[in-house]
Amino acid sequence: MEPLSSDATHEVVFFKRHRDDDIAESSPGLEALLGFPTNVRARLLATLAAVAKAPPKRFAGGGQWEAMHGDMTGYFEARVTSKTPNGKWHYRLFCLLDYDAAGKTSPRLTVIDGAAKPYRTTLPDSRYAEVRELGNEYLGRNPRSLATEDDVRAAMGAG
Repeated sequence: MEPLSSDATHEVVFFKRHRDDDIAESSPGLEALLGFPTNVRARLLATLAAVAKAPPKRFAGGGQWEAMHGDMTGYFEARVTSKTPNGKWHYRLFCLLDYDAAGKTSPRLTVIDGAAKPYRTTLPDSRYAEVRELGNEYLGRNPRSLATEDDVRAAMGAG
């Protein structure tokens, strides 16, 4: 199968853990997003939509979408910094661009996981290792394991 074009509009999707790896079939990125403050969720969703449409390699969003480096090369972050009652916080969604998903006609911008941290702090290396493990789990199956619209509705409490 020929890989899909990185110039095409991408589809935003959320990784869902396969029942063989997680009996609860959690969706770490979706769950992280829904745990963020409402204004942060809205900004991150707007960023994901804009990046997907741009497409990702052409998006110029002033730090809202960044390629990761080092051990996280190949991953991207959708990023928001926001004031909270507990001071400023950084909110991140860790994403992979997927051009090899079976049966798809458009590439995917897949949200793998998410995290929040106080402003000007760093996440521990162990947290990034968890994200990479989830990313490997996602890439290890084709067809991919993804959250459905019903999963999203249920996670939002509308199911």
